[in-house]
Amino acid sequence: MIDLQSIQTEIDASFLYKILAENESDSNVADVFHQMSAIEMSHAVAFAQKNNMLEKDLPGPSLRAKTLRTIGKVFGYNYVLGVLLDTEKSISSAVVGARKRTQTAPSISDTAHVTILKNIIQNNKHISGTTLARFEKRHRSVGGNALRAAVLGGNDGLVSNFSLVMGIAGATSGQNEVLLTGLAGLLAGALSMALGEWISVKSSQELFENQMQLEMDELETNPEGEEKELVLIYMSKGIEEVQAKSMAKDIIQNKSLAHDILVKEELGINPEDLEGSAMEAAITSFVLFAFGAVIPVLPFFFMGGMNAIILSAASSAVGLFIIGASITLFTGKSVLYSGMRQVVFGLIAAAITFGIGHFIGISLAG
Repeated sequence: MIDLQSIQTEIDASFLYKILAENESDSNVADVFHQMSAIEMSHAVAFAQKNNMLEKDLPGPSLRAKTLRTIGKVFGYNYVLGVLLDTEKSISSAVVGARKRTQTAPSISDTAHVTILKNIIQNNKHISGTTLARFEKRHRSVGGNALRAAVLGGNDGLVSNFSLVMGIAGATSGQNEVLLTGLAGLLAGALSMALGEWISVKSSQELFENQMQLEMDELETNPEGEEKELVLIYMSKGIEEVQAKSMAKDIIQNKSLAHDILVKEELGINPEDLEGSAMEAAITSFVLFAFGAVIPVLPFFFMGGMNAIILSAASSAVGLFIIGASITLFTGKSVLYSGMRQVVFGLIAAAITFGIGHFIGISLAG
């Protein structure tokens, strides 16, 4: 028997593609999203029929999918597209596993959701080269990555400072010592994360900007040659030569657009990734880390001893569960499973540092 989670994964994908279609301004791209929604729903229906389930008994979209819809309303639907395409591996794994359990014939679409989506768009003669290029930008959007970075940034701050606080709490029962160490750990960790992010973004920008300028020089001095490269790029994607030439001719008229596509395809650089400010990235990293790191420290502002330790552990466990549950936005796994897994690992790490701190504290006292 196929598990309901596998069916739920397909239903959620269908639901999210439908949401994208309903909020897409380009009718041709919207039609593509509708086609993807239908493909995903057909998977769910096929699995249900194989297991003697009626189509009317299929569940609706999950809380995860509805949460992503809300995120789309607030932050823009590129976030939803980014997360949806980023979960391709999860969707594929669920489908392949279900095929094996039910001994049904595999389909090429089981492991190629993104490829199918791109091929439908690229081979749709009603979609212009400009629109195709716009989708290329959107499907590589930072939606999924940005949300993941926010979750993982808070997780890094919480786990590292929770372990640090418990280590000091194990070595000494003094409220001030733990509080001071916790705040120092928060600042040190957040500043380190911010500096690392600033250096990473800045160095990448400088390297890629140099390469992009070389590509622009080629585009200005030899546009005919670059147009031929565009033709070859689209032909390599399976587009017929006549259509590829038409698309390349359309795109080359817009030097900025042509430059963006060429640096993506030739250099593997996404210009949109370089638009962000290094300082903005550093500040964001600092805030996300600090947000998680402050949770285990808060109780020690008001109390000390075992009461503060217990409250710190309890509040950190809640934070860890929320982070684990948030990760299911990308993995599609059970909220309870992911949340509790995060709690268990976090508490184990904290318990180890508490024990080490306690041992060191006894040794020093002796």
